[in-house]
Amino acid sequence: METRTAPPAPSDPAVVDDSAGRTVPTSRIERPEVSVVVPAYNEEESLPVLLREITEALSGTGIAYEVLFVDDGSTDGTVDVLRRLAAGDRRVRGLCQRPNRGQSAALAAGWRAARAPVVVTMDADLQNDPADIPRLLEHLDGWDVVSGIRVDRRDTWVRRLSSRLANGVRRRVTGDSATDVGCTLRACRTDFLLRVPVFNGTHRFLPALLEMAGARITEIPVRHRARRFGTAKYGIHNRLWRGIADLYGVRWLQKRWVGDCTVEEITPAEGDPPA
Repeated sequence: METRTAPPAPSDPAVVDDSAGRTVPTSRIERPEVSVVVPAYNEEESLPVLLREITEALSGTGIAYEVLFVDDGSTDGTVDVLRRLAAGDRRVRGLCQRPNRGQSAALAAGWRAARAPVVVTMDADLQNDPADIPRLLEHLDGWDVVSGIRVDRRDTWVRRLSSRLANGVRRRVTGDSATDVGCTLRACRTDFLLRVPVFNGTHRFLPALLEMAGARITEIPVRHRARRFGTAKYGIHNRLWRGIADLYGVRWLQKRWVGDCTVEEITPAEGDPPA
């Protein structure tokens, strides 16, 4: 699925589109080392709190970073909140995706627009703790992806059970090594994210798809918190059947995937005149 970000308003000098279709800021952090990508759907209350926590987590690290909030067709005041946040902090960029395309499309829009060599993804609902971001980045040395494993989960027993079953079935079918694919909090080298095929459901199989792209993946435990605002956007009823269909689609893709190979131009033999 091709994902396009909504074009900026002509009056906004902070964002332009380059010839490759990537969103490029003209008055933001020039050379970020890390891009924090946050998809958001109807999260107007959470976003100011989340930005404050991201700032507290990274401000003392010496890391140059940008934060990309991707609005996925919200119907509340999320876009207005993002405009205010971007106006108050030059590290913040807001992308507006119309119409609503889901979490996978929003994540892909974010990592395609990211300007840093490393992307950190996380949810907007405050259940991921930005204080874990420095630890993810520390463990990235020697790896291409560091995924979080949620400990002491603050979800209902139904969600925990369904997640455990889904992770077990997915690992059995795809053979990937991910313990907790439902944890959005992870650090990835951007080059590998750009190799991942994007479809509606990519985020549920991202570790397997990254492994197909050649990424070296490790995991660390991360904190998990209760949702403070709004309601959950996903449940068993809207994930089960689609997830099963996607699961076997990914398995088919694994079997048909054309991985990287070495291609060298053949040097003409010496002494043989060209025809």
